[in-house]
Amino acid sequence: MAHCVVPEAEALLDKEFPVLDKGFVRLVDYLGGDARIVQAARVSYGEGTKTVREDSALIDHLLRNSHTSPFEQVVLAFHVKLPVFVARQWLRHRTARLNEISGRYSVLRGEFYVPRAEDVAFQSADNRQGRAEEAAPPEFAEKVRASLERGQRDAYHTYGELIQSGLSREIARVCLPLSVYTEMYWQIDLHNLFHFLRLRLDLHAQKEIREYAEVLLRIARAVAPLATASFENHRLGGILLSRDEADALRVMLGGGKCPLSGKAKERFLAKIERGVQL
Repeated sequence: MAHCVVPEAEALLDKEFPVLDKGFVRLVDYLGGDARIVQAARVSYGEGTKTVREDSALIDHLLRNSHTSPFEQVVLAFHVKLPVFVARQWLRHRTARLNEISGRYSVLRGEFYVPRAEDVAFQSADNRQGRAEEAAPPEFAEKVRASLERGQRDAYHTYGELIQSGLSREIARVCLPLSVYTEMYWQIDLHNLFHFLRLRLDLHAQKEIREYAEVLLRIARAVAPLATASFENHRLGGILLSRDEADALRVMLGGGKCPLSGKAKERFLAKIERGVQL
């Protein structure tokens, strides 16, 4: 098979998808699509005579049974503009190739993320790393936004003064807050993109990175629609049970009471409830 062209993906190339207040995601390039996954799995040449239905069934079988290497044959390259604190979470995924703008070589622009009023919330009482689900009162939220903007202006003013003084850019940048925007080119194969999406679309992930993940998912649907549909069905919309949890579910389906207790029971029932909601 020669170069795999996906018309839906071609239509998205270089299209800018806005994210947050000043960020974006662009599909810069892609290699392969569903047809490439099928070709890699069958280790054949040409498109063959298989139908879309048969190709879909093969892709679904591969993903459901964690045969990952054919999905690694599909590669997507993105241009992403995002706040530094989101980038630091993003870069925890070490299975991609990237190049980020350097504050040592370039003078960074004075662009900072300011959360929408509805995204300002107090610390969650039961989630140590996240915010509460309900938004803070509007008056408080506006005070927070004004305080953030004031701090950002002051920090960038200091940064500008340090640059003008002749101080090296690599030192001057240390006064900038995590809300400053950065940019990167990020290239990843489809298997590892699915792993990224499974984690970053979870409700426990920070809301800001979830918004970027939602755009990445939309683009993945265009590049490899059959593979992405299978991913959404088996991974994103599915739940993983431990052996004890599977045994407990069998007991409950047979009309018995859940044999688990304590935290194990709480986790199991929460997982089942999440599955029902999905």
